[in-house]
Amino acid sequence: MARIRVLVVDDHRVFAESLAAALAAEPDVEVAAAGSGPAALRCLDRATAEGRRFDVMLVDAELGSGDGIELVGQVREGRPGLRSVVLAERDDARRAALALQAGAWGWVAKDSSLQRLLAVVRGVLRDETHLPPALLTGVLRELTEARRHRTESERLVESLTPREREVLRCMVAGLGRKAVAERLFLSPHTVRTHMQNVLGKLGVHSTLAAVALARRAGVDPAEAPEAAPAPGPVLAGEVVERGGQLA
Repeated sequence: MARIRVLVVDDHRVFAESLAAALAAEPDVEVAAAGSGPAALRCLDRATAEGRRFDVMLVDAELGSGDGIELVGQVREGRPGLRSVVLAERDDARRAALALQAGAWGWVAKDSSLQRLLAVVRGVLRDETHLPPALLTGVLRELTEARRHRTESERLVESLTPREREVLRCMVAGLGRKAVAERLFLSPHTVRTHMQNVLGKLGVHSTLAAVALARRAGVDPAEAPEAAPAPGPVLAGEVVERGGQLA
């Protein structure tokens, strides 16, 4: 019998252990539990290093002081076979839509029966997406609205010149005006002009708003420049050029 490996991620220890024990009572389910996002990532990495993998991750929507939905997005990259299901204390169409956008395959109430939860676990492994019926209309509306905003954001970003897009990518990376000037070999005054043009074309009034719009449009942050290698000692017999003269 093929066993389903499930990782329960919840910082409420009693709930996590109780759920893990209930799931483990099934003959085809093997369960581990983690109490935080970092602990879950370590557990996943350890399993990979040992040649094992988890099939389903059940994660609390309100994980600790962070966010279970953020964890879903983190594990999505590099672990395409892992199906995430968000456990929630209440129905929330907006949050459920965000979970699906992050890569979740389901949104299930924490007080669901064990039979319901097992049906979801087995269903997502058959490529099924599971949502409470009462949330379907709201989630579809949220996803449609998000798609509309993304399309509009992409159109606005496309109106920028190549240089303005470079400046926007630097803004997304969190660089200030001086850092952008140094990176793009421009004067701070020129960078200020480009930033003002970016805000005007995007129709926003602050850097934060511009960055939020850029993220909706899928703009990647500018990559950090590679550090220059430290100069090594000059060995005997080396020829070093300084100021156009050979030393």
